[in-house]
Amino acid sequence: MKYLIAGLGNIGEEYRNTRHNIGFNILDILAKTSNIFFKDKRYAFICEFKFKERKFILVKPSTFVNLSGIAVNYWLKKEKVPIKNLLVVVDDLSLPFGTLRLKPKGSDAGHNGLYNINQILGHQNYARLRFGIGNDISQGRYVNYVLSPWTEEEEKVLPERINLAIEAIKCFGTIGIQHTMNQFNKTIKALE
Repeated sequence: MKYLIAGLGNIGEEYRNTRHNIGFNILDILAKTSNIFFKDKRYAFICEFKFKERKFILVKPSTFVNLSGIAVNYWLKKEKVPIKNLLVVVDDLSLPFGTLRLKPKGSDAGHNGLYNINQILGHQNYARLRFGIGNDISQGRYVNYVLSPWTEEEEKVLPERINLAIEAIKCFGTIGIQHTMNQFNKTIKALE
């Protein structure tokens, strides 16, 4: 069984530790802990690992967030991964920092990366793991906020939250989306 895990983010050192790059960050740490390395391939940085007899293909689009659909569509087709085995890992302004929310499908909720994926795939029937980045900002300042680095307080908790996201990704591929939702959507709370 193959699973395509697409973490959204922007390439370039200036974006490396920004909120918008949490999808990249999660996959980077997953790759590091699995002792695998990303290679620059067509439209994306790719690596793969096996876990409980499942093959996980990690994809970090090199097309920038707003054009993520190009890479996701290409690698879905190239690897012949069924849409039910696609999981997109993305930042979410509407969730408090550190909250994880796994959904089997849904709208783009104003996220340009998800919007582009929906447009290119022609539907929104794929799983997404949303990582809350909070929204303690005034209206109209969203771009600056998502492209800014984490606070010191967030940095302290980030490793634990990223590890939970990695656990959710592995569960998605092993126990299925419904059981993973039951486990993670209920037990992971926002920071107080």
